[in-house]
Amino acid sequence: MDFQQEFITTIHNFGVDVEHLEQRLMALSQTSPMALLIPSLYEELERPALSRIREHLKSCHYIKVINVCLYAETVEQYRNAVAFFSELPQTVNVIWTNGPRVRKLLKILAEQKLNLLDYKGKGWAVWLGLGLSSLDAQTIALHDADIVTFDRSLVAKLFYPIAEKEFGLAYNKAYYTRLGLADRSMNGRAVRLFVAPILSALQDVLGHNAYLRYLRAYRYPLAGEFAMTSDLALNLRVPCDWGLEVGLLAEVYRNVAPKRVSQVDLGFFDHKHKEVGEGPSDGLQKMCTEILGSILKTLTETESVVISDAHQMAMRVKFRRVAQDLIRQYFVDASCNGIPYDRHREETTVESFEQVIPVAFKKYLNEPAGSRIPDWTRALSVMPDLRERLLAAVKTDMAEAKLESPTDIEAMSCKLPTLMSA
Repeated sequence: MDFQQEFITTIHNFGVDVEHLEQRLMALSQTSPMALLIPSLYEELERPALSRIREHLKSCHYIKVINVCLYAETVEQYRNAVAFFSELPQTVNVIWTNGPRVRKLLKILAEQKLNLLDYKGKGWAVWLGLGLSSLDAQTIALHDADIVTFDRSLVAKLFYPIAEKEFGLAYNKAYYTRLGLADRSMNGRAVRLFVAPILSALQDVLGHNAYLRYLRAYRYPLAGEFAMTSDLALNLRVPCDWGLEVGLLAEVYRNVAPKRVSQVDLGFFDHKHKEVGEGPSDGLQKMCTEILGSILKTLTETESVVISDAHQMAMRVKFRRVAQDLIRQYFVDASCNGIPYDRHREETTVESFEQVIPVAFKKYLNEPAGSRIPDWTRALSVMPDLRERLLAAVKTDMAEAKLESPTDIEAMSCKLPTLMSA
């Protein structure tokens, strides 16, 4: 049995009693309110995973508020989403992240020299959700909307280590085994075939480094599921690219001592997959490009590591060697567990990932600052009641979405293309 601990606290799955965990969470929720954040594209409502998630969340009575951060193209899509989540017993706020009322609120901020109008994507959704969740909750958890293996134990395991104040934890990150449901395929290629070997290669090239030690302690650094205190949520600069998960870990590193960080085993896990892509600007290759860029920027920002073109060649050589060694190990592991494993496809994937290294280095050298949304403490210094005004906008959007006749939200939506291009 695996009792191994890492640089951060590792919470294993030794057969947890979920009902007992939920009972404890119910007691804790009386004095420590909890909010769940789900970023989602509208398309997820048309897939079975989110319906499954909704059904399991109905029994999570310790959760006070669920904030759904939705990207919707039309009023009709937003209305459908409000109706979809109306079955939940918790208070649900469906935030139309690209909607007219949110954009109008941002324009007021822009007039005060804080321009947030150009941010978009999952990072933007997460930023909005963290701010709104921190209004009433002390503990905030986040998970994606495409988890096909979802059950209610997932959120309990995320919430509990943070909600239990005796532990003194501020951030809890998920890790899991990525096995395909249909064919038991070994998934998680970006972590297995890029992040793991690139972190090893960086450590070999740069030597001992506190930040790299910290990153390597996470068993699944790209997991999109985590929980944190509301205080921490207000102090994170959320990245707005494919380096979101690694970028958030960098922010946790800046704000929290390692002894206050944990990771929890969520067991077997599956969700929709991305293609490797045709080049560094496509699919998983694009993701890996931005992940490496984020790591390089953080090494300079937090560890004062000066990285030059000379590191690039050494990195490519070390990356290929480490990745090939890992592929042999994955092959043995898969074979002993009766899991199909295509070594040739794994090798070609590594070759594709290797091509992103010079692209990421070039981008880092040309754009060392990166792109992160200012933290909520700065936004609140500009507009102290921003969270309350955001909540009021969401409540108005939802109320009008439930009406059958044409409303102000429809009239405002006619201006949506203009607002979106601001």
